[in-house]
Formats: sequence, C-alpha cells, structure tokens
Amino acid sequence: MSPSPSPNSPRRLVVLGSTGSIGVSTLDVVSHLANSPSDEHAPIEVVGLAAGRNVDKLVEQAKAFRVPTVAVADAKLARAVESQLPGVKVFAGPDAALQLVEASDATDVLAAVVGSAGLPATLLAVQRGLRIGLANKETLVAAGALVSPLARKTGSALLPVDSEHSAIFQCLQGQSSSAVKRIVLTASGGPFRQTPKEQMRQATVEQALKHPTWSMGRKITIDSATMMNKALEIIEAHWLFDLPPEKIAVIIHPQSIAHSFVEYEDHSILAQLGPPDMRTPIQYALTYPHRRVGRSRAMDWPTLSRLDFEQPDTDKFPALTLAYQAIEAGGTAGAILNAANEAAVEAFLERKILFGRIVELVAEALSAIETRPADSLETVIEDDRRARQFVDSRVSLVRA
Repeated sequence: MSPSPSPNSPRRLVVLGSTGSIGVSTLDVVSHLANSPSDEHAPIEVVGLAAGRNVDKLVEQAKAFRVPTVAVADAKLARAVESQLPGVKVFAGPDAALQLVEASDATDVLAAVVGSAGLPATLLAVQRGLRIGLANKETLVAAGALVSPLARKTGSALLPVDSEHSAIFQCLQGQSSSAVKRIVLTASGGPFRQTPKEQMRQATVEQALKHPTWSMGRKITIDSATMMNKALEIIEAHWLFDLPPEKIAVIIHPQSIAHSFVEYEDHSILAQLGPPDMRTPIQYALTYPHRRVGRSRAMDWPTLSRLDFEQPDTDKFPALTLAYQAIEAGGTAGAILNAANEAAVEAFLERKILFGRIVELVAEALSAIETRPADSLETVIEDDRRARQFVDSRVSLVRA
C-alpha cells in the first residue's frame, strides 16, 4: 500500500458512478467534511464525476461541486450535458469514465460503477498509482489476478468501501496477517431469509427489491436477495486480504450492526459495529488513516437489545458455494461468475426468468465455459462477453 497522505495534503477526487447510491453518499460525505473544517485537514476537491444515463443528477452534482470534467456513458445524452455545463469538459460513450481518469489530475478515485463496466477505468487508476476507494466488487471478482499484483507494483492503495470489507480492513489495522485464523463476513440474509426455498424461487421483482436493512440500487438489492452479493464479497475478500478460501466464512446477522469479524489464532475476535449506513465506510476510505467527525448517525445503544447470528443455508442460497468454486478454479472463473450473474439479474428484472433461475444460470455458465488464465484485461473482457452470451442464449431459449 502506498504511503498515507498527511492530513493537510491536497486531495483531488474522481467519483465513478456519482449518481448511484454510493456516489450520492460519497458526495454527501465530501460536503460534510468540507463543512467540518479544521487546521489539520485539507478539504477534498471533486475534480471529476462519471455517470451512466442519469444526466439530470450528474449536472446537478457538477454544478454543486464545480467540477471541471464529467463523463456520461450514454453518448446520446452528451449534448444535453454540454449545454447545461458550459466550460466543463464532457467525455461521452462507453469509454468515457476511462478517459476521465486518464485526463484528470486526481489523487483519489471512488470506484462505484455497478458491474464490470467500471473495470477498465478502475484498472487505469491502479496503473496510475492512485488511492482507490473500492465500492465496485466486480473489479476484484472479475480481475483480481490483474488488479492486486498491479496495485502492489504501482503503490496504489485499495481501500474497501463495502461495509463488510471496510470492517475487516479496520479490524486488521496493526495486526500481523499471519495471526489471522479466519475472517467472517456478515450478511443480512436479504428479504428471503425466512422464506421457504420453493416460495422464494417464485418471488416477484417487487418482493426481491424489498431489502429489510439497506437502501441500495436495484442490481445490488437483487444480489442481496440471492446472496450473490456475499458470494462476490467472498471472492473480493480473497484478493483484498490475500486469504485462501478456507479462511473466509459467512454468517447471517439480520440487524446489520456487526459488519464483519476477524478471528485471530489466539481465539480473540475483533468486530466493527455501527448503524447500517454506507457513509461510515465511505468516509473511512476517504480519510484513511485519519478519523473525523462522522456524517452517519451514531449508535443508539439504549435501543440495541439483541444481536442475532445464524449459519447460512447453502442449499437455499447456493451462490455462496459458487464463490468458493470460482476461487478454486481461478483464472477467469470470477469474470464468468460475475458476468453471468449480471445478465441473469437483468433478465429477472425484465421479468424474463424466475427469481430461482438467477443463480442456476450462473452455475450453468461456470460449468459450460472453460476458464483461462486471467492474464490480460482483454481476456477478462472476452470471457465476460462469453458468459453474457451464454445466459442470454438460455433466456432466449426459454422464451422461444
């Protein structure tokens, strides 16, 4: 990891995925930090924003933070953005975020683009040796074999923004990795924790989108319902913390107060607790290794009456098993798993398949597509494409 900046070092931030839930929360944290000045901490300047199609929100953000550069993935919407942001450089098209990172003078990137679409821009940020707040699980799931060695080479700091990985990261501070017995990722269990398996299989889009704890985007909420989000987090933890799969476990914790645990060889267990609010791990990534007055609400201890834990049902939630299989397979298995899941979730949200078919299609893709060494971004992208085509062909067959 690269040396930590001093509290008064200038910080210039690019937010990839600024209009999504993580991006919006990130900018809220930046505003909070700017309005909580101290002589010891320099403000964070937002120098670039990237979004997909939500140009109204992008324009609003660009004006509020007076950013010099923005990127919009949908090239058809670029002219509307340019007309509302005179004097602002606008990149447009599928490679817009990549161009933004390449052109900016950023010191930090917050990578919050949903799915593998954010991979090229994040990989470029790693190549440049920037500090990266990593909210995009897919970067390491699909291309951990590329990203992790490159980060070590360039000195790029990968700072986890997922609440679970941030918790692990915090609990590891000052500890020897050789003393870690295992890490335990907590999972809320999603909306179907207590729903019978066969009933869950027939769940509607509306039911799957009713998460009991977190407010997230549609794709991530469906991943939580299938527990594929936890599968992705298992693979991400493998790369972030350089741990073998047998040292990574999952436990259901419906209150989402204990965000994850580290169990050490002496049987001591460290946990990071807090209300379920993504602004806490976002702020820690932005200010690391320093801590400042938080934007999220404080723990209301008098109302905290219990913390429940239970083992996950891998028969009901087979996505967890697929994660370990993908780690063992290595190579492009993570890219195949991730892309197949993205395609299957999209098909479900478009009401083309049953909820229960999402993870089945991912398993079928992993079995059908031969993995290869993940030795280049082109290879990862190619197997990503193959997995999507596989799922699309299965969905089309069903609807034919």
